[in-house]
Amino acid sequence: MSELRIHRREVLQRGLALGALGTAGARQALASDPPARVTPAPAALFPVSFNTSTLRGQKLPLVELVEIVAKAGYQGIEPWMDELDRHVESGGSLKDIGKRIRDHGLKVTGGIAFFEWMVDDESRRKAAFEHARQRFEQFSQIGATHLAAPPAGDVKNVSLLAAAERYRALLEMAADFGIVPAVEIWGPAANVCRLGQAVCIALEAHHLRACILPDVYHLHRGGSGLADVGKLNGGILAGFHLNDYPASPPAGQLKDADRVYPGDGVAPLKQLFRDLRAIGYRGAVSIELFNPEYYKQDPMVVARTALEKTRRVMEE
Repeated sequence: MSELRIHRREVLQRGLALGALGTAGARQALASDPPARVTPAPAALFPVSFNTSTLRGQKLPLVELVEIVAKAGYQGIEPWMDELDRHVESGGSLKDIGKRIRDHGLKVTGGIAFFEWMVDDESRRKAAFEHARQRFEQFSQIGATHLAAPPAGDVKNVSLLAAAERYRALLEMAADFGIVPAVEIWGPAANVCRLGQAVCIALEAHHLRACILPDVYHLHRGGSGLADVGKLNGGILAGFHLNDYPASPPAGQLKDADRVYPGDGVAPLKQLFRDLRAIGYRGAVSIELFNPEYYKQDPMVVARTALEKTRRVMEE
């Protein structure tokens, strides 16, 4: 692992470069964004994307999800890999759905896929990289810029430096497709369940595109909370999954199904948005919910309610 040891000054320089790159990229993205279709967002607000998990229970085709997200007034969408698969299986084209997304004024701010890029088992990791290559190719066809890279598989005993080395390899492979994988934090996972672990992997990868994907629920579930977000440089954030959580049960007992609309729980979201502005983050926040009660409701009502509540919290 000697190649991973660099001088502290170089680490700091790389961190500054990350910040400059991320902020400049975010500003460029915002500058090219089309006008919102329903209610234009004030300049002080972050672009809001929609993770399709929020309507996962309705089992809608991807074409219909795109229509709902656009009409509800979002600026981006984050689809899941199985939704792309079903679209193709039904005779659809990924390039065509990518054009449809762009024609509706949306950006694909991220995507959700699962591959065991981090595991120690070399044969499983090799297979995972081939799987990742397929997913990078698929998501590139719809215009995605980033893809979540969570700690899938048996990662309990994986050292953070080994994970960093593997993450760098993943970044280099993804570059061929114009995709940036982001180290995603999973609160219930045996590793990379905390903010500091994800940051360590990103920094120790020594790659200018290295980045992380935090989530309000997962940070709380894993014990990090949101307080340390203000200590980061905004350039290390590939995005931010947005949701809220109730006062009970305790963090360690929360499930994905407990996530609620932003503002309907007890998460310190107002401070989070202040911190994100302070560290120079200007990218999108993406609403990601798995609430079974919302799955019973009209999809358009859910999408619009989530956006309205999110903007209300941002404005406070």
